Amino acid sequence: MTEFTSPDFEPYRNLTARFREIAYLASASSLLGWDQETYMPPQGIAFRAKQGAYFSARIHELATSKEVGDWLMACEDKDLGDPVAAANVREWRHDYDREIKLETALVSEFKEATSLALAAWQKAREQSDFSIFSPHLENLVQLNHRKADAWGYDECRYDALLETYERGARASQLDVVFGALKPKVVEIVQAAIERSKSIPGDLLEGDYPQAAQTAFNREVAEAIGFDFDAGRIDTTAHPFCSGIAPGDVRLTTRYNERNFTSSLFGVLHEAGHGLYEQGLRPELYGTPCGEAVSLGIHESQSRLWENHVGRSRAFWEHWLPRAVHYFPHLSKISIDEMTAAVNRAELSYIRVEADEATYDLHVMLRFEMEKRLISGDLKVADVPAAWNEEFEASFGLKVKQDSEGCLQDIHWSMGAFGYFPTYSLGNLNASQLFAVAQKAAGVSAGLAGGDYAPLLDWLRKNVHQRGRQLLPDALMVATTGGPTRAEFHLEHLRARYVRSEV
Repeated sequence: MTEFTSPDFEPYRNLTARFREIAYLASASSLLGWDQETYMPPQGIAFRAKQGAYFSARIHELATSKEVGDWLMACEDKDLGDPVAAANVREWRHDYDREIKLETALVSEFKEATSLALAAWQKAREQSDFSIFSPHLENLVQLNHRKADAWGYDECRYDALLETYERGARASQLDVVFGALKPKVVEIVQAAIERSKSIPGDLLEGDYPQAAQTAFNREVAEAIGFDFDAGRIDTTAHPFCSGIAPGDVRLTTRYNERNFTSSLFGVLHEAGHGLYEQGLRPELYGTPCGEAVSLGIHESQSRLWENHVGRSRAFWEHWLPRAVHYFPHLSKISIDEMTAAVNRAELSYIRVEADEATYDLHVMLRFEMEKRLISGDLKVADVPAAWNEEFEASFGLKVKQDSEGCLQDIHWSMGAFGYFPTYSLGNLNASQLFAVAQKAAGVSAGLAGGDYAPLLDWLRKNVHQRGRQLLPDALMVATTGGPTRAEFHLEHLRARYVRSEV
């Protein structure tokens, strides 16, 4: 793409300067959040929560001031002569119209509450005690009610929250999509589990020192294109990616010294997010076209690299010898065994470590539960019992402790209701994008030879560099020739788990 030249129009220049200032503040706030989850001493949490609240309030004040509205109207009345500038104005207007409905005090209160809730969730998860987190979750549910009511909605409160993460998506639409998807996934799961019975569950168990895992993970992340001069990997309770700023993208993972694939697939997943962040156009920093378009698209990048690439036979034909270098006891594992092991399907407790076949069942359970939390049909005090009952109904497993049940994911401590369904949307998008990408020149041959540059280049051009210029549905149509459809994902799962085409 050609480098963007800002229109010579004062209101547009003013908007760009204002939102660049906001981006600087948001970047500093994001860095504080990353620090809280990695290296901050425990006694710093109360002050960190106040810091976060200050930044959020200041950002909100700058983004919703009267002059921003005036500049927007001036730009809307003028032909700016550039599609990127027009898209920026369109997206600034969308964001402005939502944000002016929120009081600054609510924005500040929400941010402080999430900082405190995150610390409480970490402690609750460590001790497997929901009661530590419960009052914070109760507060965040009520704060989300207030935000949703301020934004407004046509069908249900959840829609107002979902809009934050996936533009245009509605719970009723997702009910239809997931309602049709679930029985087909269940059918695939049954076949996948039956096929996997011949694969020992402990096939890859062994001694995997964390230092060796870290070195191997870095080599893999570099190979797929993650730039360590513009990023790093650290350790946290829940893996995540923070796009701090151009040239600064932070990944995290967690380690299991009995099985190296836990951290590896965590890194591949988060590196997928990181590649998206590193692929955004730096000259558009601070504008919507310099930002990721939605979480359903963002998750497509992480799921694509983690699963379509990282669990393929071609990947392990290239990387098993390097894994043996770091973990010599793997020399006894054949390519067939390795590929089978990383694609073994079983019903399990932890979403982030679930196989592809069962993963969407985890997401759909969370989607149903948080809809009920936001509607008020489910009380916070009843979450553990409801979770355990619904999990057993879906997975046939009894939840023995909160840490492997309702406390396993970080998202509710972030106040991020409406986030979970984007994981399954990400799966659908990933399968569709990957199917089309493989038809592009050099992509399939590159993957077969351990050269990931052709795939990354295709994603850069068709997804990353577009930012928010195209909304999610329009981006999928422009890139794949049609809207997001489940058939690509279901065909991928059948090929991998039913027909054993990995």
